[in-house]
Amino acid sequence: MLGFLNLHKPPGMTSHDCVGRVRRILGLKRVGHGGTLDPLATGVLPIALGSATRLLPYLPEPKAYQATIRFGITTATDDLGGEILSQQTAGHLAKGDVEQALVRFQGCIQQQPPAYSAIQVNGQRLYDLARQGQPVSAPIRTVEIMAIQVLAWQSTERPEVEVAITCGSGTYIRSIARDLGEYLGTGATLAQLIRTRSCGLFLSDSLTFEALESQVSQGTFTPLSPSLVLKQPILSLSPIAAQRFSWGQKLPESDYPDGWVQVRDNCDRFLGIGEIREGLLRPKVVLPLE
Repeated sequence: MLGFLNLHKPPGMTSHDCVGRVRRILGLKRVGHGGTLDPLATGVLPIALGSATRLLPYLPEPKAYQATIRFGITTATDDLGGEILSQQTAGHLAKGDVEQALVRFQGCIQQQPPAYSAIQVNGQRLYDLARQGQPVSAPIRTVEIMAIQVLAWQSTERPEVEVAITCGSGTYIRSIARDLGEYLGTGATLAQLIRTRSCGLFLSDSLTFEALESQVSQGTFTPLSPSLVLKQPILSLSPIAAQRFSWGQKLPESDYPDGWVQVRDNCDRFLGIGEIREGLLRPKVVLPLE
């Protein structure tokens, strides 16, 4: 089996848990995911099946989220699943205050990941260190926020704002919630998170575990073809050139500009990923034909 699954991750499961459950449902050993979702989050979790795990680094990057941020509260995990560190009334906040503050969070920004995250420091994941009572500050890094739009505002003693966020890989929405609350002087934490798009896959097309199990039991499940997920230009090869590509040999190529390409044979079968550079097609990922 080779391809992708657009999984609708339920709340309460880690991304690793989801991979394990997919393995059991499909009876497949080689399974991976295209970007960690926090346990409390729901939505699109791209799953690579079989040799498609080798294609994960080449999937389109932008991700989209629908997030609810609650003001007047801070937690150890920067979401409602963690220990409450502080609480205060934030009823003076107005929607306009938040909209004005969000401008600071667009573009390329410096962000510190949460103390509870899967990032590794000296070979250990931050959430493991935090649970051991040895919290370590994650190194600050640059992330890209393409857009933030306010969708709804609820005015209470601890107001909530619902926002749509489009961002690059490595962005932590929990950090945006935490930093927004700090900037406004009220504190804030992430109350809810739904990933609506990731790696070119959309929430509206995602499968729940129940739907996946039903399709598998009925024999109707078909993985998404790599060509439906990858966005690189397509380069078709003659039978002889396709064989040479499958052997890992470089091929002359002058008709395409430099960059990454999807490589197929003349029967439209997916062969892998290549890089065109200096007039040569260089195989980067070569997959077996199925």
